[in-house]
Amino acid sequence: MAVTQDFDAIVLDLGLPGLDGSEVCRRLRDAGIATPVIMLTARGEIEDRIGGLELGADDYLVKPVSLRELEARLRAQVRRAQGGLEQTRLQVADLILDERTRSVTRAGQPIQLARLDYQLLRLLLRESPAVVSRTRLETEIWGDTPPETDSLRSHIHRLRRVLDRPFKQPLLHTVHGVGYRLAALDELSE
Repeated sequence: MAVTQDFDAIVLDLGLPGLDGSEVCRRLRDAGIATPVIMLTARGEIEDRIGGLELGADDYLVKPVSLRELEARLRAQVRRAQGGLEQTRLQVADLILDERTRSVTRAGQPIQLARLDYQLLRLLLRESPAVVSRTRLETEIWGDTPPETDSLRSHIHRLRRVLDRPFKQPLLHTVHGVGYRLAALDELSE
C-alpha cells in the first residue's frame, strides 16, 4: 500500500509477521518512497536504533512509548515532509550534501565524514539557518541514551575542522548556551 498510495507518515513495527519491518523500510527507500517512517519497536539497543535510522527511518521509538510523544513526533515528521522531505540535495553556500549518494562537498572538494558526523551535518543542513539546540542534536543522534561524555562537542569540532578550516568563510556557528547553526554569514545578518 505504501508504494501505490500516498500517506502522511508510516509507523512501522520491526516485528512484523513474514517480512521484518527493517526490510520493509529498506524496500520503501529503495523504491524512492519518501514518506516519513517512524520505527516503533521493543528493540531498544543502540545498534538497533542506529541500524533503523541508517536504513532510512526518520525516527525510532522504543516501546513502551507515550501516545502523546508518538503523536508529537508524527506531527513533526509530517511538517518536515510538507516542507520538502523529498529534497535529496541540501545546500548552504558552497557546502552540498547529497542524501542519495551520501556525498558531501564544499567548493567542489569532496569531504569524507564518519557516520555520526554525516548525520549531524545532515540535521544541521535540514534546519539551516535555524539554531538547533544541543538537546535536540543529542536526541536525534543518540536517541534517549546520549553518551556520558560530551561527544557532541567532539563531533562539532571534527565537523569544523573539515568544513570550515580549509575555507575562508565559516559555516558552522556556535550559539552559546543554546546550540549550533549552519549558515553563511549573510544568512546570519537577516
